[in-house]
Amino acid sequence: MTVFGTKAGTLERLREQVTQARVLPLLQFSVEEWRASQAAVLARLRLQSWSGQPLIVRSSAAGEDGAAASHAGRYESVLDVHGEGETIVAVNQVIASYPPEAGAPHDVFIQPMLADIAVSGVAFSANPNNGGHYIIINYDDSSGASDTVTAGTVGGLKTYYYFKGSPEPPAAPWDRVVALIRELESLLMTASLDLEFALDAGGCLYLFQARPLAVVCEPADLQEQIELLQRIADKVAQGQQRQPYLYGSKTVYGVMPDWNPAEIIGIRPRPLALSLYKELVTDSIWAYQRSRYGYQNVRSFPLLIDLGGMPYIDVRVSFNSFLPRELEPPLSEKLLDYYMQRLINNPKHHDKVEFEIIFSCFTFDLDRQLSGLLEHGFTSAELHRLAQCLKALTNQIVCPDNGLLGSDLERIEELEARRATMMDSSLDKVSKIYWLLEDCKRYGTLPFAGLARGGFIAVQLLRSLVAIGILSDTDYEHYMSSLETVSGRISQDYGQLEETEFLAKYGHLRPGTYELCSPRYDEAPEQYFAFEPSRAGKETADKPPFFLSLAQYRRIQALLQEHGLLGGDVLRLFDFLKTAIEGREYSKFVFTKSLSEALRLFGEVAAEYGLSKEEASYANILVIKRAYESDGDLRSLLRSSIEQGRRRHRATLQLELPPLITEPADVWRFSYPECEPNYITLREATGPVVFPEDARERLEGSILLLPSADPGYDWIFSTGIAGFVTMYGGANSHMAIRAGELSIPAVVGAGEVLYRRCSQAELLTIDCASKQLRVIR
Repeated sequence: MTVFGTKAGTLERLREQVTQARVLPLLQFSVEEWRASQAAVLARLRLQSWSGQPLIVRSSAAGEDGAAASHAGRYESVLDVHGEGETIVAVNQVIASYPPEAGAPHDVFIQPMLADIAVSGVAFSANPNNGGHYIIINYDDSSGASDTVTAGTVGGLKTYYYFKGSPEPPAAPWDRVVALIRELESLLMTASLDLEFALDAGGCLYLFQARPLAVVCEPADLQEQIELLQRIADKVAQGQQRQPYLYGSKTVYGVMPDWNPAEIIGIRPRPLALSLYKELVTDSIWAYQRSRYGYQNVRSFPLLIDLGGMPYIDVRVSFNSFLPRELEPPLSEKLLDYYMQRLINNPKHHDKVEFEIIFSCFTFDLDRQLSGLLEHGFTSAELHRLAQCLKALTNQIVCPDNGLLGSDLERIEELEARRATMMDSSLDKVSKIYWLLEDCKRYGTLPFAGLARGGFIAVQLLRSLVAIGILSDTDYEHYMSSLETVSGRISQDYGQLEETEFLAKYGHLRPGTYELCSPRYDEAPEQYFAFEPSRAGKETADKPPFFLSLAQYRRIQALLQEHGLLGGDVLRLFDFLKTAIEGREYSKFVFTKSLSEALRLFGEVAAEYGLSKEEASYANILVIKRAYESDGDLRSLLRSSIEQGRRRHRATLQLELPPLITEPADVWRFSYPECEPNYITLREATGPVVFPEDARERLEGSILLLPSADPGYDWIFSTGIAGFVTMYGGANSHMAIRAGELSIPAVVGAGEVLYRRCSQAELLTIDCASKQLRVIR
């Protein structure tokens, strides 16, 4: 058994005992020794066989690497030191970083600098944030430096998770790191370790540091985690089989490929939010509307699968729903298998499948895009047939004579009237909640699903005009900012309306549209807005104009005539684009009123039974249906649902799963895929990093970081932020459209690894034109 001591002392003792890695030789001395005689310390250094090599001078302060706090990165270490002169400067630099406490037993140590580093990283033997039994390895395999993971730079960093009770072996080379962790756990008699390591070009593993890991919560029950993960792995294994009534030989599961649950409700939603999203969108509404717009009918298949309380999209079901209904079965089957394999091979595209993986509508550059399928066994005849079906489907959607968008907009208007009638009725609260949600499905999320499809096609058509050189990137940006959406009017009205009038119009919005515990705008206006008297009457900035030159107009007209779209009418095309994109945002605004009222009443019902909103957020919304349809005791129904939901959510919080699950083994071990963030606008912004919970006055001129964002976060655009970064979100998401409309530089869908690195920065630059995120400090 080895006990922890100083950083240098622990390494010195482990050097003689560790068999799974090497510890570089070291020379340790105290600050007092150095101050008493630098010459004596340097003489000891000269006796080391490695003293002529490049050196690293490292800190080993009193209290560093302690059980309560590691102070990681607090003290200096100096790399690539050559000769005694540089050594003296480096040692003094390290000592100068120590606190000026008299008599504190601070040490310094020197080691040879490791050359030819292939991989460097930090590994935890437990999840310090939630107590899950995971080995977490953060690493960099691109820079060749030993400190990139701990230095705080953005980009290039990757993460590997391995569950300790896994029946699957860890992947190479992480099997070596896992073996080292298990050896150190035995030697140091602890299951909570934090270590730094490197692999050289020859594959040799080196241990740089080992310290206690400060875990802030109780560890999970290992056996319960094993049983939960085994159930999830079994569910994933079932998806590897062929499913009747669906094309494709297997499925995968992802948190973002369709309807973006990670962005809308988060990857660990509370049970009420999850059940509401399933009820209002992903159980059946989504498929009904997609079928109505000319795609395959998959109405009996739920889109969202609950895996341990985390929302995953069944990608096979999703991809089937994007096939044109008229496409023949053999080609449909062939396409499904191609799409699935392409996603498996390119997991970084899991949040942009309609842009990078599948073909779901006609665009003006479709022939060029489809040509790539010739390299994957598709024939020219098959490509022609696919293009023909996509063109017919798209023409049906964009043509106003078919009335698809118009009828959906009419349904949304009907929802406004039905909600008013319901709220004015004498029905009890349970009945009101039931009918608010039923109406929200029929007249809210159903037409919204159609308008969202139209909005996506509109953006795809616009982007294809850029791709073929008719419009420029600037033209695209100006067009998007010229649109009059509800979100844009919020910013205008905030500068012009009085508080009561503003909240009467927008008070139902809340960050986290499906989350009961998130206050509505009218429940906590001071949290979101500053209604100073000087604000009212404020003029809004002029938007850059969008217009077509005569040459652009004629080229678009020729394209429409060539492809038989809209009778060659350019004005009808741009009328569709405007109606679809603006209609999508408007319908979202309207249906969330009904949802928000239902949530408010649900909170009131819970309060009548002595339950807080926080407690009620663990209930399943189906308790309302049960109470409405029977004489069941609502108190018992609520408390039972809450207890079950709380227990399951506790397990969810300690669970780690990848954003894309392609096989059962991914449940036990996985790497986070590299993401391709969506850079919105061509602008650049630099500012201090802030978060939504920071004081409102800090947000102006800052770079705001949001894990995810739905329409309820529109309040951020009244604060004067310089730019923002989200962990989740697609190129066609609400926040992407909003950023384009307001010409605010943004990174939407940065991914977990990149987002976490940004969150550790103090000052950040977003450079959208060059597609870069840079840490200034």
